[in-house]
Amino acid sequence: MNNRTVWIVAAGLVVAAGVTWISVRSARKAAPAYRQVTLARGDVESTISATGKLGAVTTVQVGTQASGQVSALYADFNDHVKKRQLIARIDPTLQQQAVREADAGLQRNQAEFDKADVDHTRSKALNDRELNSASDLNASEYALAVARANVRSGQIALEKARRNLSYTSIYAPIDGIVIERNVDLGQTVAASVSAPQLFLIANDLSKMQILASVAESDIGQIHEGMPVRFTVQSEARKKFIGVVRQLRLQSTTTENVVNYTVVIGVDNADGKLLPGMTATVAFLTGSATNVFLVPNAALRIRPTQAMLGQTGSPRAAGGTRAAGNTMPAGAARSRNSTSEGLLWYVGADRKLANTRVHVGISDGQKTEVQGTELIAGMQVVIGTSASGASTTAATSNPFQQPSGSGPPGQRGGFLP
Repeated sequence: MNNRTVWIVAAGLVVAAGVTWISVRSARKAAPAYRQVTLARGDVESTISATGKLGAVTTVQVGTQASGQVSALYADFNDHVKKRQLIARIDPTLQQQAVREADAGLQRNQAEFDKADVDHTRSKALNDRELNSASDLNASEYALAVARANVRSGQIALEKARRNLSYTSIYAPIDGIVIERNVDLGQTVAASVSAPQLFLIANDLSKMQILASVAESDIGQIHEGMPVRFTVQSEARKKFIGVVRQLRLQSTTTENVVNYTVVIGVDNADGKLLPGMTATVAFLTGSATNVFLVPNAALRIRPTQAMLGQTGSPRAAGGTRAAGNTMPAGAARSRNSTSEGLLWYVGADRKLANTRVHVGISDGQKTEVQGTELIAGMQVVIGTSASGASTTAATSNPFQQPSGSGPPGQRGGFLP
């Protein structure tokens, strides 16, 4: 073989290698790089979220039936008081004068009664001796009856005046702690229209309650005895425990949304919860332990026909998650209610394949799946990366279905 032939063969080999390299590179560039996660077991809970206000189980508004100036205060904010303890006094001057006036009126009525009684006795004696007429006797009896009634009226007026005087002393109706003090020393209160509130006393802050507002779409999943977890801003890292005590039948409408009040019992033995705090509540509607879990994005994948015919190079999940974090449509709300879905993975032939699974409960980010072909450690596709860079929007991901709102009850919740 001469040198010319060798060079021709060599050149042909180089051209063929170049064409092959360009073809492989183009195929690899066209094929998607799949973002995958490893299928593993874990625990999951589904919850319904709501907000509410913390308050004492029993609170009493302490008012006054007497008008006047506040002359003394014997209790302040946060004071512990006992039942029948004197906590305030209204200036009693006017009420004391009313008592003296009523007492004087009673004495006058009593004197008139005594005189009428004597006159009636004399008139009756004269009538017995036929020294006066029957009309005179009747007149004396009438005068005696009126005087007797006036005495009773005077007694009632005196009792009323004394009662009004007693209203100037304000006593605690229950054992508890003063949450509010609504008056100051020297302030004038008027009880002519309605009894003004002087104090608000809570019976026991070691046992509190949350009044949570729950939408009508979620209220059907809540029942008495259901466990509840909640947080407050002052203890953001701590999760408190409660239990549903009551579902009130009265509804309220806010911006065309019908809500119901759910009463949640709370133990506050450590005193960290205070009246009026805002509680972020999660009602535990379902839970599952030691089950296969996948990101919700894995159940929203809808590959195109072109993708199903292409080979891809497996790639570990990383970068930005697939857009959206709501649960897949039709996912169940309880441990015993499931729907079906598809999980996609890269098969042995380097092509996409799927397996049908039963979809269980979701916490808004991860969803329980069950299937006969599922094994721990298998790689599940959750999206693609274009040209080696992770996609960042649902519109740029051919697998990503537009995100939407999940059904009620499948909201983000607290994980163990």
